[in-house]
Amino acid sequence: MDETTAEAPARAHNRGGSQGEVFAAFLKLGLTSFGGPIAHLGYFREELVVRRRWIDEKGYADLVALCQFLPGPASSQVGFALGLLRGGPLGAAAAWTAFTLPSAILLVLFAFGAGAFGGPVGTGVIHGLKVVAVAIVAQAVWGMARTLCPDRERATIALAAVLIVVFVSGSLGQIAAIVTGGLAGLWLCRTKGEAITGHVTFPVSRTAGATALVLFFALLFGLPALVATTQAQGLAVFDSFYRAGSLVFGGGHVVLPLLQTEVVRTGWVSADQFLAGYGAAQAVPGPLFTFSAYLGTVLGPEPNGLIGAAIALIAIFLPGLLLLIGVIPFWDAFRARPAAQALMRGANAAVVGILGAALYQPVWTSAILGPYEFALALTCFVLLMAWKSSPWIVVIVAAIGGVLIGFI
Repeated sequence: MDETTAEAPARAHNRGGSQGEVFAAFLKLGLTSFGGPIAHLGYFREELVVRRRWIDEKGYADLVALCQFLPGPASSQVGFALGLLRGGPLGAAAAWTAFTLPSAILLVLFAFGAGAFGGPVGTGVIHGLKVVAVAIVAQAVWGMARTLCPDRERATIALAAVLIVVFVSGSLGQIAAIVTGGLAGLWLCRTKGEAITGHVTFPVSRTAGATALVLFFALLFGLPALVATTQAQGLAVFDSFYRAGSLVFGGGHVVLPLLQTEVVRTGWVSADQFLAGYGAAQAVPGPLFTFSAYLGTVLGPEPNGLIGAAIALIAIFLPGLLLLIGVIPFWDAFRARPAAQALMRGANAAVVGILGAALYQPVWTSAILGPYEFALALTCFVLLMAWKSSPWIVVIVAAIGGVLIGFI
């Protein structure tokens, strides 16, 4: 990796960092960053831009714009890039590890302990975690729709995406919806262009970027062929989580329908296990993508347990990080093109439709079994939307409510 002379002035704030410093800073964030990717970006700004001055405000804004453009977990990609700036490649690895491990460990522990939840109390807690997923996904759909579908063109693209995933099941329908949304965006959203200013100033050469992009596509298209040839279950798990991580546009919650397709419809994880883990993921800090560690632990076929958790966790994060490295050297030239902006607007609107369809199936149909569950889900939704309660507080309320429903 290298950097040009023009990049040097913008990096005045981030020279001289050590990997230990990066790890300590992101471990603190990984232990305390509740509230989802948007909240994470706020924590990053306060800790790393305002307090530590690793990067200036304009550079941080450019970085956030880049990571929101790409598929993958935006907050983790921002953290990875800040670690890259501060401590080089080892700093990037330290940032990702420190920010990811706390929530991953907690969810693995929950996966090992979930089977011990017996009797009405344990069953009620698990059911409450499934109900809170309804409120949290509904909040995500509402917020994303307001931001990504503010006009009739993009609202129509979102509706078309719903119809596509309803009539074409599985990952094929989701891919078709995103591709259709992007193409529709090229047609319908060209007049919504925005002026682009500033530069993304990160020390990645075009050679390194091109290598990362080649590796991303080689894994995306090569893994299915390798799985078909070898029939190896470990490769199949890696392929499924890698594919899910490759298609997530618009935030962590969008991974829900993708993972549901990969692990529930294949019979690897039951719908109840899936939704209970998704609910538990709302109660821990750090990136929502660590839900994959829970799923890797509870997979029916081996590898599962700790090995399954490690495979799933690495596989789901890897494509977003490869894309980030690959795009950084070319980002300024690409994002200035009106066609690129229009394509991404259409794809993001399609993502809203995909998540809206997932709100009904499997989230609603698996959790809302009667009026009591509906009332609990509505209570959680009001706490999130009107009272702005922290997700972990709402998870506790839902768990208590699930226990009470069990005794009614």
